[in-house]
Amino acid sequence: MGQLWKLGAAVSAEKIRSREIAPSELMADVLARVDEMNPALNAIVLSHADRAIEQASVADDAVVRGDELGPLHGVPVTIKHNVDLAGDPNPNGVPAYADLMADENHPLVDRLHEAGAIVIGRTNTPEFSMRATTVNPLHGRTHNPWGDPISPGGSSGGAGAACAAGMGAIHHGNDIGGSLRFPSMANGVMTVKPSSYRIPVYNGSATAERGPLAQEISVQGIIARHAADVRLTTRIMAQPDPRDPNSPPVPWDGPEVPRRVAVTYEGAGYSLHPEIRSLIEQAADQLRDAGYEVDEVETPPIIDAAAGWFSTLTTEMKHLLDAPLRQFGSDTIQQIFDHYFEMSNLLEMRDHIVASGHRTALKREWSRFLATYPLVITPFILRPFFDWDDDAQGLDAVRDLFDASIWSTGINYLGLPAGVIGTGFAGGRPAAVQIVGQRWREDLICDALEAIEVRNGILATELWARESHG
Repeated sequence: MGQLWKLGAAVSAEKIRSREIAPSELMADVLARVDEMNPALNAIVLSHADRAIEQASVADDAVVRGDELGPLHGVPVTIKHNVDLAGDPNPNGVPAYADLMADENHPLVDRLHEAGAIVIGRTNTPEFSMRATTVNPLHGRTHNPWGDPISPGGSSGGAGAACAAGMGAIHHGNDIGGSLRFPSMANGVMTVKPSSYRIPVYNGSATAERGPLAQEISVQGIIARHAADVRLTTRIMAQPDPRDPNSPPVPWDGPEVPRRVAVTYEGAGYSLHPEIRSLIEQAADQLRDAGYEVDEVETPPIIDAAAGWFSTLTTEMKHLLDAPLRQFGSDTIQQIFDHYFEMSNLLEMRDHIVASGHRTALKREWSRFLATYPLVITPFILRPFFDWDDDAQGLDAVRDLFDASIWSTGINYLGLPAGVIGTGFAGGRPAAVQIVGQRWREDLICDALEAIEVRNGILATELWARESHG
């Protein structure tokens, strides 16, 4: 059939159910695309190709027998190299952890397997999954398919690059301050960062439990090219699991709410790039065309949430992550963390407790606002995307990165779901807008992303056209 690798996951699964294509045909085409693209990109750093071919053949037999098929039957997927897949190492980009083996699957891996998805490989992540780019001493640097020196984003940069390049339709990642959304903007694709706790986060190979803030604001998700795939796969993964007692039994589809959208261009003193402002205006017009009421209004301040994220999370990392980072991290990651700590207002215990209480007040203020405007179009990063080693260029570069990313970190601190969709370019690089939603209403965000996608198309088609024209 040819170029099956271009298909979305939902379309591929439907074609398999209707017997228009076989799982083994889809798998062969996707793996051929991986063989073609991955050597230059280094997005997938551990291949499961041989096992995936065998599993695709088994999936073929299930179709022929007329078995009941899962919603992702025979669909290739990648898993970021920082969650557990039984029998795999889980190094998290750290050479000292290269032999840290997983005895059981992360809950999301189980959900994907149950849905019929087939893992084709593991995608790259920076050391400790704690940079906004993707490079580490164990597996090297992941490249952006749009070209150097653009960063692929981080920490799910391998997932983002693989997605844009066509190495499968759905790619797992996670996000504590932007690690799903940075790669989505960088590579011109899309994602939804779910609400806190929405998808179980248990990792059995972890040597210790994470700190309380990290447990809440670090979430699992999917990077894809199509809103239908983000919706389908996130919904599959968003099921409670007894290994994560915080995962809630919240249904995916919520009650009807007014189709009312707020739009903001707020930069909190940082100058919003004019091309990104134009993309926000374009998204607002596209949602109006889709029947939404869209108003430019003042939202609750995001800078307070971004500042809270930075001070409380860096305090937690100083106590829990600094020791292994100093023992096992490269000079580069140690220097970057030195900048984090220098920039941060590290908190004493009393101040940390007070900050936790203030966080509830911020969440309440946003919750009240979202009761009136269930969705908000915001900037994501306020400037064009950065070079792959920008955060290694010193304190001023790190400070600028975080100043430009207040709509990323602040939303994590609030625990709210947010989608990012690549819709155009800024400074000649892929750029994106963000859609923030009510807690537990990822379904509303997916609706809005799909409306924009229908009117805007996907940037990957332009990337592939450039490729075909040399």
